[in-house]
Parts: sequence; structure tokens; C-alpha cells
Amino acid sequence: MQRMTQNLYILTGASRGMGLAMAQQLLQAGHSVLCISRKTNAELEPLAQNAGAHLTQWSQDLAQGVAASERLGTWLSRQKTGAWASVTLINNAGVIPRIGPMSQADPADLGHALRVGLEAPMQLTAAFLAATEAWELPRKVLNISSGLGRRAMASQAGYCAAKAGMDQFTRCLALEEALKPMGAKVCALAPGVIDTDMQIQLRGADASAFPDQAGFIQLKAGGQLTSAVDAAARILVFLARPDFGDNPVADIRD
Repeated sequence: MQRMTQNLYILTGASRGMGLAMAQQLLQAGHSVLCISRKTNAELEPLAQNAGAHLTQWSQDLAQGVAASERLGTWLSRQKTGAWASVTLINNAGVIPRIGPMSQADPADLGHALRVGLEAPMQLTAAFLAATEAWELPRKVLNISSGLGRRAMASQAGYCAAKAGMDQFTRCLALEEALKPMGAKVCALAPGVIDTDMQIQLRGADASAFPDQAGFIQLKAGGQLTSAVDAAARILVFLARPDFGDNPVADIRD
């Protein structure tokens, strides 16, 4: 059977911010996009129809990573492999726990941030790789990381730890997949400093509890933030590069 030319993309955190921008740009002819977010976004439906793309949206709480990964694994196992030219998982979703020193952290809030930012990406990746192991086609995993996974910052321990964990998990995964004849290409990519709701949280934090608050205010005032649309475009160009995965931990600014 002749293989179809549909490229399948699975994207988390697609309902707003940079995730929404990526979803909008992925919705083009020849693409099927599965968006997994806490809430669906009605704006994407007409875009998909006009572009001739296929869109599926799941309302899924990624703090419930076991349920999300089981749902994904089941869905992928029901797909006909001949329908796809390639398949890509983009782990984009993440949250910032309450900004402040660890001595003032709320354990439940920390747990939620780590489940969404690290646990769920690992669980979804495991389900994705297991379900597509025998698919003889290009497979990619793109983990959206952060410079804060590579640079410590006071009052950001939860977010920094989640992203540092994502980087190391990706390094380990790259070693594993390199041993396989048709192993997936994987990368944890820091996308730069982007003008999203997360930046609003950082600028609006209590300065007495967040020593770096003024720096984030200056980034905004100095026009040094990349728009979500531009950041999404740069990420998708990076994803399409022939050398994607050669470096398992990368920065879009390098």
C-alpha cells in the first residue's frame, strides 16, 4: 500500500500562548494535529477547515499524566501506520508554581507544577514511543525546555527543576533511541524569552520574594521579548531541520 503524505503532530498546551501559535501554524494541508490541553480552543476549528488540515482536540488535565498517557497510547494503537508520513510529539505544556522562596512554597502547588512540567511529558513520551515503536517512519519528540533549566534562579526552584529534569530526561532518551534501527529523534529546546502569560506572572510577582523581578520588567520595557507567533515559527523551523536531534539539548538562540 502506498504511504500517504499526512504528517501527524501531537501538541500539548495548545490552547493559548506559544502552544496556540504552534497549533495555528501546524494547521496546514497535509497535516493532522492532535491538541492536548486543559481546555480546547474554538479558534482552531475554522483555521483547520480553511487550511485543509485535520484537527483533533482533547480537553485533558495534564496533571493527570497517567490518564493522559493511557489515552494517547490507546489512540495511537488504533491508527493505521500507512496513513502517516511522519509522527511528532511536542511536549509544550508547563506551569510556573507560586513565585517565591522554597521556604514559602505550597507543597500541592509544587507537585502540580512538576506533574505538568516533567511527569506528564515523560509519561506521554513513554506512551508515544511504545505505541509507535514498530512504525517504520520518521518519529520525533520535541520537548520545550527553558534557559531556566540550565541557569538557577532564586524563587523559581520548581520551574527550574522541572525544566532541568526535562533536559536530562531527553539526554537519556536520546541515548536509548540511538541504539535502535528506527529510533526517534529527540531534542529539548529552549525557545528564548517569549512574551506570554508566563512573563506577565514573572513581572507581576512580589519583588520582595523574587529578586529577579526587575530584570523581567526591563526585558519587556526594552522590547527584548519574542512574540509567541515568532517563537512558534522559529521552533517549527528548528523541528524541520535535517540535523534535528543531533544535539539532544539545544537553544533556539544558538
